[in-house]
Amino acid sequence: MKNIRIEDIEIEVIRKNIKNIYITIYKLDGKVQITAPRRTRDEEIWDFALSKLAWIKRHRSKYQEVQPVKEYVSGEKHLFKGQEYLLNVIYTDKKQKVEIHNNQIDLYIKEGSTREQRERVMREWYRSWLKEEIPKLIEKWEQIIGVKVDFFGVKLMKTRWGTCNPDTKRIWINLELAKRKPRCLEYIVVHELVHLLERYHNKRFYAYMDQYLPHWKEIRKELK
Repeated sequence: MKNIRIEDIEIEVIRKNIKNIYITIYKLDGKVQITAPRRTRDEEIWDFALSKLAWIKRHRSKYQEVQPVKEYVSGEKHLFKGQEYLLNVIYTDKKQKVEIHNNQIDLYIKEGSTREQRERVMREWYRSWLKEEIPKLIEKWEQIIGVKVDFFGVKLMKTRWGTCNPDTKRIWINLELAKRKPRCLEYIVVHELVHLLERYHNKRFYAYMDQYLPHWKEIRKELK
C-alpha cells in the first residue's frame, strides 16, 4: 500500500523501521502522510486513517485559513525573516526588483503584469537572499560539525524544509524558509549537515542534534 483515499483526501503511506503509526499534515500544501511500521497490515493503516479523519479535516481547514492565496497587490501582508510587511506595488519601466523600507516591501513591477509574474519577482528576491545567507551558515557549521558540503541549492518544496544526499554531499533548502525566522533557516542547515554524519533519523542522529543545536526541538515546533 502506497496511498489510500478517504472521501476526497489522498493519504501517502510510508513504511519504516519504527514501532508506532503516526500521521503528519504538512502546512505548505495540506499533504497528509501516515508513517507505519513495516509489518503493519493494510487494514490497520486504513482503520487508523479513519479514526483520524475528523482531526485531519480540522487541521487541513485551519492551515488553508491561515494561508490564503496571495495576489501580490498593494496592502497585502507578506512575510520575510519571520516578520510581516505590507506590500507596496510600484509600476516601473526599469528593472523589476524588491526593496524593503521600514515595515514595507516595495515591489517594482511592470504595469499590466500578471499575478504569476509578480509572484516570480518576489520569489527570486527571496531566493537571492537565501543564496547570500546559506553559504555563511554552511561555512560556520561545517567547521563545528566537521563535515563538508559539495553543493547547495534553493528550490520550492511542498513537503520538506530541506533535503540532503549524503553520498553526493548535496543539500537543498526550501525557498519558503526566507519567510521564517533566521533561526529556522539555521536549524534546517544544521539538520541537513548532520545527515552527512548520520543518514537516518535515529537515536544517533538526534544525539548529534542535541549536541550541536540543543534548542532544535523548540525551533522544529515553530516550523510545524
